[in-house]
Amino acid sequence: MINETLMQYFEWYLPNDGKHWKHLAEDAPHLAQKGIRKVWMPPAFKGTSSGDVGYGVYDLFDLGEFNQKGTIRTKYGSKDDYLAAIQALKDNGISPIADVVLNHKASADHTERFEVIEVDANDRKSQVSEPFEIEGWTNFTFEGRHKAYNDFEWHWYHFTGTDFDNRTGKTGIYEIQGDNKGWADDDLVDDENGNYDYLMYADLDFKHPEVVQNIYDWADWFIETTGIEGFRLDAVKHIDSFFMKNFIRDIKEKYGDDFYVFGEFWKNDEEAVDNYLDSIDHRFDLIDVTLHHNFFEASQSGEAYDLRHIFDGSLASNHPMSAVTFVDNHDTQRGQALESTVEEWFKPAAYAMILLRQEGLPCVFFGDYYGIKGEFAQESFQVIINRLLELRQTRSYGEQTDYLEDDANCIGWTRLGDEEYAPLAVLISNNEASHKSMFIGKKWAGIKFTDYLGNCPDEVIINDDGWGDFLVSAKSVSAWTC
Repeated sequence: MINETLMQYFEWYLPNDGKHWKHLAEDAPHLAQKGIRKVWMPPAFKGTSSGDVGYGVYDLFDLGEFNQKGTIRTKYGSKDDYLAAIQALKDNGISPIADVVLNHKASADHTERFEVIEVDANDRKSQVSEPFEIEGWTNFTFEGRHKAYNDFEWHWYHFTGTDFDNRTGKTGIYEIQGDNKGWADDDLVDDENGNYDYLMYADLDFKHPEVVQNIYDWADWFIETTGIEGFRLDAVKHIDSFFMKNFIRDIKEKYGDDFYVFGEFWKNDEEAVDNYLDSIDHRFDLIDVTLHHNFFEASQSGEAYDLRHIFDGSLASNHPMSAVTFVDNHDTQRGQALESTVEEWFKPAAYAMILLRQEGLPCVFFGDYYGIKGEFAQESFQVIINRLLELRQTRSYGEQTDYLEDDANCIGWTRLGDEEYAPLAVLISNNEASHKSMFIGKKWAGIKFTDYLGNCPDEVIINDDGWGDFLVSAKSVSAWTC
């Protein structure tokens, strides 16, 4: 089986020109040639404006078709462009994955009056007021869509909380009161801030049967309309895990186990991640936040970082079959709320660690591959990533043997290949030039190996016992093959 690779095909600062879907459709043959088999597309739904990156979601049933929030298209293009991009991916053997934002709704059409209690932002179980009435933006009527596809209207009782009182102009975190209201149960959402059900905007109440039904109705419409082949679930640590477990169970029962789902559970906490996977019965994968933070710390610390611990606590180590590994993404890039950008000098090594190992599904970030323009500009790493992608397609197979324990500043591993694929030896240093003896196999005795990445000009000859003394330059990565 050919190794799969996922690409996140967007970054935060893309131009607001409505051309992104067209660019993706044109790029599909190139992505397929590089071994990309899944593409995570940005949120396609109408947001707060034409410039919304997609996480200020307004109408899930508007994919760039109706005149709402001052625009017909989304930041990325029209509905027709979106459908064409999906088809182009599928025509090239790539599964399109939709970024799905279910936690909240933004930019309501009308205000409503209802009773709330203000809570402490740092402890959402701590009340800082008596019940009082606010005027909140919670009535979504979608006049521009004229009830096309779905006629459901949202009201205050479909949400658990909001953050703005239009009557007073005051912001805060307001827990909506009423029958069967309140935050999700503590054990169903993350425990940060006491109870992290509320994140932003108008927060959906997944205890409400009408909310659940509308999400199911939307999912059927969306999948059947677009032909999408998977979901990336946004902000799952804020969403009732009981709902999410059952929702994905039902999606897969209807559309098949090949409908690929992974979630963003943004928590650098080994126990919390383990508990979440248990709570959803491992029904979908999670992004490997801990591994990303290990990469970030390693890039910040230079030679002071002990590379022997680079995989500690990660999903790749603890739950490799549930891990989506990544170096950076739209949230970690410079200028964003979760900024933790891996320093440029370490990115090639980090990408080698996700693309040339057997654990997890690796995700290449658009911003790393194509570069980022503007105030937070970043160079493109396309040349080195392409070489790693080629090795992933042609060399990264067979038994994996790790050489991670004997040197704090130099780690390595081998992939022994099989009848079809030649072996590979990878070495990483975060300090001085180094070397490491690693086993490749007696059948390769006398064979010359070179660094496919071009970082080390030497040659390595495998000895009669099948071992090679592989080299790596200072603060570099080498991938040796024949």
